[in-house]
Formats: sequence, C-alpha cells, structure tokens
Amino acid sequence: MLAETICTAVAAAGLGIAAVTAYRRRFRAAVRVAAYALVPLGLVLTGTVRWLAGTAFSPAAWVGFGLLGASWLLFAGTRVAERRAGGGRGRRGTAAADGPEAGAVAPGAARPPLDAGARPGKATAAPGDDFDEIEAILRKHGI
Repeated sequence: MLAETICTAVAAAGLGIAAVTAYRRRFRAAVRVAAYALVPLGLVLTGTVRWLAGTAFSPAAWVGFGLLGASWLLFAGTRVAERRAGGGRGRRGTAAADGPEAGAVAPGAARPPLDAGARPGKATAAPGDDFDEIEAILRKHGI
C-alpha cells in the first residue's frame, strides 16, 4: 500500500514538472519527463510493484536469485577457460580445428581477401612497428 502511494505521488510530481517544462516551450523535454513520470504509475497499475515487494521480502526468491547468479558465474568461468585454452568459438578455435593446410591456396585459385590491417608484399608487423608507421604519418603532416 505504501509503495503504491509513493509511486503515484512520484508520477504526479513528474507530470507537474512536465507541465512546467511544456509551459517554458521545451516540448521535447516535457514529453520525455512525462514518459518517465508515467512509468511508476504503470508499474502500480500492472501489479508489478506488489510482485516486487513480495519478491524483495521472500527468502526463497533471494535463494533463487543467488542460484541464478551462481549459474551465470559458472557459465562465464567456463567461457573464460575456453578462451584461454583456445577451444572457443572464436578465430583461434576454428584455425586450430582446420589444421595447417587451411590457409594454403592452390595455384591458379583465387586468393582470400586480405585482413583489414595487412598490405600485399609486407609481412605482418610486430606491435612496435605500428608506432613507426604512426610517427611517419605525423612527420609527413608536419606534426
């Protein structure tokens, strides 16, 4: 009962602020404030506030939320372990599964497209070489 009263008061206050904002000819902001103000009233009328209040004070609900959190942690932990081991669904996992012959191109066959950072005729650069390229660009522009 108290939560419904508070939500109704918040909605009424928000609609009052929206009316003042509209009076100042800031109609887009007034509509946005009115939309936010109607959310608590909608929660009261749909019974969501009563359900939330019942859930917040229920020990069984908190145990359920704890189990859901533990389940999420287990999923996330196994995902991290997969990525570290190289067995995930990412690039490492597909390349390891295909074998070394996967990158080979038969003579006369079309070549696969280059990666976004790769250039034809240039070997892949070490991480420090990127800074050399950036410095060259800056020098070219006189910076």
